[in-house]
Amino acid sequence: MFIYHRLGVNTLSNNSISKEQIARYAKNYNEQNKSKVLERAVTKNGILATSEGLRGGADFSPVFSIDLKTGAVANQKQSGRCWMFAALNTMRHHLSDEFKLKDFELSQNYTFFWDKFEKSNWFYENVIATADKPTSDRKVSWLTNEPQGDGGQWDMLCALIDKYGIVPESVYPETYNSNKSNEFNTLLNEKLRKDAVELRELVNDDKTSDEQVQSRKEKMLGEVYRMASYSFGEPPATFDWEYRDDDKNYHREAGLTPKSFYEKFVGWDLKEYVSIINAPTDDKPFNHTYSIEMLGNVVGGRQVKHLNLTMHDFKQAAINQLKAGQSVWFGCDVGQHSEPRTRGLLDLGVYDEEALFDIDLSMSKAERLDYSESLMTHAMVITGVDLVDGEPKKWKVENSWGKKVGSKGYMVMTDDWMSEYCYQVVVNKQFLTEAQRKAQAEEPTQLLPWDPMGALAYKD
Repeated sequence: MFIYHRLGVNTLSNNSISKEQIARYAKNYNEQNKSKVLERAVTKNGILATSEGLRGGADFSPVFSIDLKTGAVANQKQSGRCWMFAALNTMRHHLSDEFKLKDFELSQNYTFFWDKFEKSNWFYENVIATADKPTSDRKVSWLTNEPQGDGGQWDMLCALIDKYGIVPESVYPETYNSNKSNEFNTLLNEKLRKDAVELRELVNDDKTSDEQVQSRKEKMLGEVYRMASYSFGEPPATFDWEYRDDDKNYHREAGLTPKSFYEKFVGWDLKEYVSIINAPTDDKPFNHTYSIEMLGNVVGGRQVKHLNLTMHDFKQAAINQLKAGQSVWFGCDVGQHSEPRTRGLLDLGVYDEEALFDIDLSMSKAERLDYSESLMTHAMVITGVDLVDGEPKKWKVENSWGKKVGSKGYMVMTDDWMSEYCYQVVVNKQFLTEAQRKAQAEEPTQLLPWDPMGALAYKD
């Protein structure tokens, strides 16, 4: 293709597939004794079932040298809130232990409401900022392709808590639309795109002041608030909370606000919890920080920021936090070489499509990122690790797909799989080295909106 472009001549037609080529391919296929046997197996059973391995034994036993007590798993149902569930799960583990509340849950619906509301304002502000660019501009196209969605990042959840706090699930329970978000997302995105047309016209009208643009935007946000309140319920400003702990003792907390509840019952300094990534691509040297343009939710809130570390340092930070008794939020490409739905396995050997088709699919982690073969699609929680002679062999994973997945909602992730398909963990800065903490404090390099390290905000 490079040669064709240099010459300025389109000679692709000279390289069309010929009948002679097809005849050679067919002859080669039919000369292999296994072809028809495998054809029958794959056409009847599918690629994954035919190539699935039956590896088993100690490597996949749900036994770990470090295994935190966490309780029953949550269920995000038909929504893309994995990042939110995973983050709130790490907090509820702490809360449940300290206040003796077995299987307690924080309200994912509450943070969902405010995320939708804030993402709408984030979208409007980006529309205003790019109004001078044509709609064919790649950044404008990226912006309007998905004005908002269910996905997100750890830092975005922190931005919501910093501003709005959190509440117990019993105070603000799930609704039809939080459990099944497609209807709301479709309608809200339609509204946001329609509003984008008007905002761009106002900004580009010399007779319209900045104050008038913002005034119109505020009316649009009022409509979003109404849509979200109808769909998820209006969030509480204050509330009373009653509960019994595991010892059957009764407790009542009156006049709480979402922020006072967070401060009293969770109390984490979220500034101390930072995102670590492993992205071994040439554009992201290790031991430096990165942010992603246009990625966020709360205007003026916490910035999405990643410190890129080697996989060895990445794993060690997670191990340090697990040893201290804290679970670890992490992001990965869950659909790659895994069987999470029934067996609950994240393992490079769970399927062997290469042997089935006699092909070579080997790529480096960097190549998979650079060529769009892999990116972050799902967030979960690491709650255990099996260390042998100080080295990790497998990891225990808490998912948010309900109890029927894996082993009562928990999965086993092999260390090799983690190396290839895990991209992000969140740890307290105390579990980093002094040099890593200094690197994390530096100003980040800004990456383009479509960088794979921002994909979790759009995929789940």
